[in-house]
Amino acid sequence: MARSVDDPYTAVLLTEEDDSDTLSALRADSGIEFIDRVAELREAMAELRPPVDAGLSDEPARWAYFPWRRTVVGVLGPHAHRRLRLDRNRNLITAEEQLRLGRLRIGVIGLSVGHAVAHTLAAQGVCGGLRLADFDGLEVSNLNRVPASLVDVGINKAVVAARRIAELDPYLSVQVMTEGVTPATVEKFLDGLDVVVEECDSLDVKVLVREHARARRLPVLMATSDRGLLDIERFDLDPSRPLLHGLLGDIDSAALSGLTSKDKVPYVLRILDAAALSPRMAASLVEVGTSLTTWPQLAGEVALGATAITEAVRRIGLGEPLASGRVRIDAAALLDGVDDPLASPPVDITADETAPDHAAGSLAEEVAAAAVRAPSGGNAQPWHIESRRDAVYLWVAPEATTAMDVAYRGSAVALGAAVFNARVAAAAHHRLGGVDLERGDEGTPLRAVVHLGPGENPDLARLYPAMMRRETNRQHGSGTPIGADEVEALAAAAHAEGARLTMLTEPHDIARAAEILAATDRIRFLTPHLHSEMFSELRWPGDPAPDSGIDVRTLELGATDLVKLDILRRGEVMANLANWQAGAALGDDTYERLTSSAALGVVSVKGRTLTDYLRGGSATEAVWIAAEQHGVATHPVSPVFLYAHDERELAELSPAFARELGELQHRFRALTGTGADESEALVLRFSIASRPAMRSRRRRLSSAAPA
Repeated sequence: MARSVDDPYTAVLLTEEDDSDTLSALRADSGIEFIDRVAELREAMAELRPPVDAGLSDEPARWAYFPWRRTVVGVLGPHAHRRLRLDRNRNLITAEEQLRLGRLRIGVIGLSVGHAVAHTLAAQGVCGGLRLADFDGLEVSNLNRVPASLVDVGINKAVVAARRIAELDPYLSVQVMTEGVTPATVEKFLDGLDVVVEECDSLDVKVLVREHARARRLPVLMATSDRGLLDIERFDLDPSRPLLHGLLGDIDSAALSGLTSKDKVPYVLRILDAAALSPRMAASLVEVGTSLTTWPQLAGEVALGATAITEAVRRIGLGEPLASGRVRIDAAALLDGVDDPLASPPVDITADETAPDHAAGSLAEEVAAAAVRAPSGGNAQPWHIESRRDAVYLWVAPEATTAMDVAYRGSAVALGAAVFNARVAAAAHHRLGGVDLERGDEGTPLRAVVHLGPGENPDLARLYPAMMRRETNRQHGSGTPIGADEVEALAAAAHAEGARLTMLTEPHDIARAAEILAATDRIRFLTPHLHSEMFSELRWPGDPAPDSGIDVRTLELGATDLVKLDILRRGEVMANLANWQAGAALGDDTYERLTSSAALGVVSVKGRTLTDYLRGGSATEAVWIAAEQHGVATHPVSPVFLYAHDERELAELSPAFARELGELQHRFRALTGTGADESEALVLRFSIASRPAMRSRRRRLSSAAPA
């Protein structure tokens, strides 16, 4: 027997088994279109991860007939449809949260603004049922903010909204009250609801709904389409709360219904908060009844209100904090304060620039936190650091090594810088004990222990503020030279740690060094494993591991050069350049930065063991901190050959360019006067430059015990 299929706003759900007569009649009507989506929807279900349960994928399909469209669509069953439709909500809304929210019953009064609200609630799946109330028909002037069409003009606004929601989810329960909300229907409207959204124009109905909602302990939400105003009244938490935050005084709905439109104006202005209205809205209210028929509303503001209400419903439904009151989400004002990620310095999350408060953690933890701030090649942080009661333990992490970290020599330099930071922090707290270096074993090639016993070192303690500010600055230099006093101070800092700082300050010497180092950068680009490691160090905004590596924003590149990174990161492009023996431009950025600098420094130490490199790392950090004290920008430069000792190691670094690397290394060591018995810990570029856009991030302290 055929079923009635004349529902004005609800999809008629049919199955081949139970509704064959009805389907036959529909198929016989040439004016009705059938669209079968089931096969493609099942394919989409099969692609979901993790795979859905067999019971869900095998759920019987349905036919959904939309009478107002005279269209029948083949759809999945109710549970499968919800799972597929809301798949992109995960993990922003978890499966368990989606189930909880799917039990909410929400009433929406006033389906101009309320249309966007109801549709957003349904689209996001934060309700299991909607009740829509509006007595008015859709007008053409509503189409500036109601997502309907000319075909819908004259149809009840609540029906228009219900139809659109049915086409989104034919299984979602939607009830429509075309008589609107009146004293005679308000209880019927509120019965069984969990949340009320009030968006009507009538002042007395606004109060009426709240009177009855408060008696039922139902929360009421309202979005006002000017500067994103959202009102939240948690009558579920506080049933004694004054209606509309007490803005109307003690007047009730019965008294309001007897007022003239003119007499209602003061009450309306109190609700709207006339002093906070946007200038254009405030001026428009003056014109209502003269040059304007009624107050204006914009689709963007309506959509913003729907977003705010949906988030408020989500919080209420999940029991998350949401207080009564009002808030403005002013899009125009927010756009006046746009932050440029490439220009705005980030918040340093690792520590304050001054000595930390002991209440924030133990002394050992503070010393360890200072150690973590040390620099390292590619910001790899190749260490494990652990704080104990009277000591901080630091050891090289073999798993963090790279090809350019030959035999862990670069890791030893980084560990030396971390040890120096720990000593500075301990001295700042008058607890500087000795430092023990331990021979490595199968677990790590190098260890250090910074003891926290009674001990003073005023010279180190004075470095603490600068140590906390120290940062890598890749900005181009201004061309301003560094004074002789500053050069002397940097050299003295290296000497104090048993190292030597060679400074190139003459432009022609800097240009010669820049030519050598630019050539090594070209080799790094054209050597496949070095190229791959180089780009693995880079972090783009939104990267899942932003606490290590180099944020591309710290490279201080212009927009064009940032786009070029998408080409430079491609291994097949580099392979072509290598085959063509080309790519000279790959070192241009290094050359330009170096020749804009005031000086180039090389920190070197006697000896070639890992402990010698650790000493070189401590000296490097001492020099860097001294530069920070004197306002000198510092940028480490790591030529490919830096930690290679012989031809074999150069060949392992870059088999195709080993001979060229050897020649470049010889030229550089000769230029900087590095002796045969000396090891170069790091090359530093010094300049007078503006502060960097942002600072490198750091991982949290290791919780592992020393191996």
